[in-house]
Amino acid sequence: MKLSSPFRGTGDSFFFAWRYFKAKKSTNAINIISWISIVAIIFGTTALILVLSVFNGFEDLVKSLYSSFYTDLKISPSSGKVISLTPAQLQKLKGLSGIRNFSLVVEEKALVQNGDYQSVIYLKGVDENYRYVSGVADHLINGDYDLGNEDSAKLILGAGVEGALGIRADRNIFTLKIYLAKKSSTEQISLENDISSSTIRTSAAFLIQQDFDNKYGITNIDFIKRSLKLGPNDYGSVEIAVNDPSKADEVKKTIRQLLGDGYVVQNKFEQNRSLYSVMNMERWVIYAVLCLILVVAAFTMIGALTMLVLEKQKDISVLHALGADRGFIHRIFLNEGVLLALIGGGAGMLLALLVAWLQIHFHLIPLQGGSFLIDYFPVKLRMEDFGLVGATVFVISLIASWFPSRKAAAQDFSLRSE
Repeated sequence: MKLSSPFRGTGDSFFFAWRYFKAKKSTNAINIISWISIVAIIFGTTALILVLSVFNGFEDLVKSLYSSFYTDLKISPSSGKVISLTPAQLQKLKGLSGIRNFSLVVEEKALVQNGDYQSVIYLKGVDENYRYVSGVADHLINGDYDLGNEDSAKLILGAGVEGALGIRADRNIFTLKIYLAKKSSTEQISLENDISSSTIRTSAAFLIQQDFDNKYGITNIDFIKRSLKLGPNDYGSVEIAVNDPSKADEVKKTIRQLLGDGYVVQNKFEQNRSLYSVMNMERWVIYAVLCLILVVAAFTMIGALTMLVLEKQKDISVLHALGADRGFIHRIFLNEGVLLALIGGGAGMLLALLVAWLQIHFHLIPLQGGSFLIDYFPVKLRMEDFGLVGATVFVISLIASWFPSRKAAAQDFSLRSE
């Protein structure tokens, strides 16, 4: 009759792994290497979580800055620069559920001149609703939000453009010269007939992000439509704020059904596809580089487990004689590696939480240079990062412990003394 093995399940194998971890080894180097691998896992786990959390902080900061300029949705022409929207279409758009407000926009390059100073800018003509759909009005560094009217337009400049023109936007007593290319049906451009020249006063300056501060100016839409000779129903785009940003894609589908072909409707991601793609790629590159720390820890783990297998050869033979099969012995040393990962990974996560909490509340690590919007490293903890790092530590540790555990299970079992 075949006797059943007294060793069953993962619990028994984990018990032996725990006893081997706690027990005093005849060779002290095994203990030292084991703790070195644990410390390496601790620092690798901590570094991964903290760097990803700092990246999250910067990512949220950059997205918030871009969100101050880009709206939840944007309607633009599928080809060319101009879309035509009738008052009836605009009224239907206004009545759509989910839309909080929208602004009609015309954007064109312009040359702005202040005496010997000049700058080529993107001149953005907007209506009175623009301040309610974007965050530009909340980022003024001087002056008041005032776009003037068609006959007496005023200009809000990005801080970089303001510096390039050598003025202080809210105190400039001189008018600026502004040149725009009119809409023309011919390929030949006449400087006399196709270039609009006007004067304009500045009212304020905004500071959001260099991409906007160095190239944008915002003015009255009626002024720019007259300068470009656009029709009453012609616009460059419609920028939309929705009630619930998480449902922006649902509103986007409704707008497409309403307007039909000839229009492109984009959400924030689609308006800034390159930005989001680069940030996502950077995140995975950082993750891959920092995983090398865990790979180094895996090599030390392999060394520690291999030495442990050599030391426990007699114990393994005794277990086999008592009924433990090769699979059970394999699980013992596999669990030994998992145990090292649990101790190191758990301690690393707790250390990362402590450092992140201190940084969030006390700003211990400053940003050097003083040229950024904040003077400390921003940190944002995300549960998915802990899950990703935990899974990474587990997988790398499992792979690292697989080879020594296979060697332990495959060896010849003998109780004879050498």
